[in-house]
Amino acid sequence: MSTDYYEVLGVPRDATPEQIKRAYRKQAMRVHPDVTDDPDAEEKFKAVNEAYEVLSDPQKKAVFDRGGDPMHNGGGAGYADPFAGMGGFGGFSSAGGFDVGDLLGAMFGGGGAASRGPRSRVHQGSDQLLRLRLSLAEAAFGTTTKLNLDTYVVCPTCSGKGTAAGSEPVTCVQCHGSGSVTQVQRSFLGDIRSTTVCPTCDGYGSTIPNPCPECSGQGRVRTRREISVKVPAGVSSGNRIQLHGQGEVGTGGGPAGDLYVEVLVAEHEVFRRDGDNLEMVLTIPMTAAALGCTVPITTLEAELDGTSDEDARVELTIPPGTQAATRLVVKGRGVPALRGRDKGRRGDLGVTVVVETPTRLTDEQRELLNRLAQLRGEDGENVGVRSGADKGFFNRLRDAFNG
Repeated sequence: MSTDYYEVLGVPRDATPEQIKRAYRKQAMRVHPDVTDDPDAEEKFKAVNEAYEVLSDPQKKAVFDRGGDPMHNGGGAGYADPFAGMGGFGGFSSAGGFDVGDLLGAMFGGGGAASRGPRSRVHQGSDQLLRLRLSLAEAAFGTTTKLNLDTYVVCPTCSGKGTAAGSEPVTCVQCHGSGSVTQVQRSFLGDIRSTTVCPTCDGYGSTIPNPCPECSGQGRVRTRREISVKVPAGVSSGNRIQLHGQGEVGTGGGPAGDLYVEVLVAEHEVFRRDGDNLEMVLTIPMTAAALGCTVPITTLEAELDGTSDEDARVELTIPPGTQAATRLVVKGRGVPALRGRDKGRRGDLGVTVVVETPTRLTDEQRELLNRLAQLRGEDGENVGVRSGADKGFFNRLRDAFNG
């Protein structure tokens, strides 16, 4: 006897029945003529089946282990069932048929089409994205706005059923409601069955002979609708607001997806946002910088409707001797924090001072400045030139102008 059945299946002689069964399934799927281009596949497949027939039968296995010929000691060569007891695998049926679709499903994942059943006409709708352009004040303090959205909604005529008035879907006459059809072909292995999606109903298991005239059986129609969007205080460009169930309705009147509103904040002529702080530049004359003064500042709240004068303006004190690029801070006049422990707490308003030097002087003004220079010892050769520029000064000045 030249055939070593243990070697054919790749198992040791002390292999358990379960190990023999697993090895056989693996080898059968590897050498099956319908899934390999090997010209010797047929012979290899027969050898694998013969090996399993012997080693899975205790009597034949005992004959083989004693050195006898089990194929001539009760039972000729035949094909055993490699997939017996595997549930979702079709295997060789009692009628001698073999389901290729189930074998391929076992090899590459998933079950056959028949095991899935008819698919539903109702599906979840897609999410949608809109972009909303806001002013800095709207983004900083929040707002409620209206948006027009082109989207799918439930068909008002059929309420999502997809059928005309007074009609219903009917069971498919080809697949009888299963959503799949099976074709049988003869081969040397017996009847080979392949299961595919029913071409008549596209796998739904039913057809709609009288579709809704408005949605053509889809259960949804495209239209424009208006939605209200509440924007929380403190949003910035790139933030997205999620509105659950406000996206498009799915086919068959399925549940709607979500709507995402992406915020785009326009630049402001006066204020620049830095996190939760607002920054602005204030130009004052050199006399005010030298002597000090109080300057009224119009805040960002002034752009909101119904803002009181107290909220719209703040008095900023300029200390005497203020230098150019000095940053003064007004507490609590920035942007509310959007999230975190400080949610709702407002940042600060930073005011960078630019000192303006006069370019045109009257004779009287020039005389007064000359007198001041003499009194301060800053005239003629007494004018000092500082070396080693203040890097902090230039950094502040750059930030103030570049925004």
